[in-house]
Amino acid sequence: MIIASDRDQRRMYGDLAWVWPIMSNPGEYVHESERFAALIKQYAQIQTRTLLNLGCGGGNNDNTLKKHFEVTGTDISEGMLANAKRLNPEVRYLAGDMRTLRLGETFDAVVVFDSISYMQAESELLAVFQTAFEHLKPGGAFVTYQENDPRTFKQNAVRHQIESKANTELVFIENYYDPDPADTTIEGTFLYLIRKSGELHVEMDRHVLGIFPRKIWLTLLRKTGFHVKVLEGTPEECTAFVCMRPQ
Repeated sequence: MIIASDRDQRRMYGDLAWVWPIMSNPGEYVHESERFAALIKQYAQIQTRTLLNLGCGGGNNDNTLKKHFEVTGTDISEGMLANAKRLNPEVRYLAGDMRTLRLGETFDAVVVFDSISYMQAESELLAVFQTAFEHLKPGGAFVTYQENDPRTFKQNAVRHQIESKANTELVFIENYYDPDPADTTIEGTFLYLIRKSGELHVEMDRHVLGIFPRKIWLTLLRKTGFHVKVLEGTPEECTAFVCMRPQ
């Protein structure tokens, strides 16, 4: 039996952050990053030169976004920021929690990718929207997406991938489960089969993620002060929210 304190470990962003460059190829992030860049340019009412990426993780999205914008990336994980700096040495990276960050500057565009899935309560989701609003210039665009949707969530969904780099082989297995459909969280259990020079190490990791109805997203975004446009995604894309700060 796993005790409550072990329910949300997030080792991927701590002691296992070194595995990220093995399991995550920046090329796999080009499509969603280009989609966000295109939406910003289409809907922003000002010229977009500067961009703030809240919860930038290992910098894979920034690897594409930096071709369009002057990017500042922030994340709460020092391990992921180290990965991002190695991948994108020309990008400015800063440590910070997307719920409370206040840089004292504004940007033409703000984005949050899948890191927003870690907001487990409505108050946390609202706090992220307020951070985005505070850092966005009037007329600028904030883009994010809803990765976990109660309407499409599949109980016990399993994904896996097999990667290798230098002398390290990795089998990564993900399982998603909702122990209580009445609340706003789901659980992700990750299994890492790591072979270094053929020697096997098995690691487990648990993450608690948020899952909110669409109407909650819209209510909180509008409460923050955004004008919101909802863009339904294809089967390969999540529903995007394009949010404008009024001029």
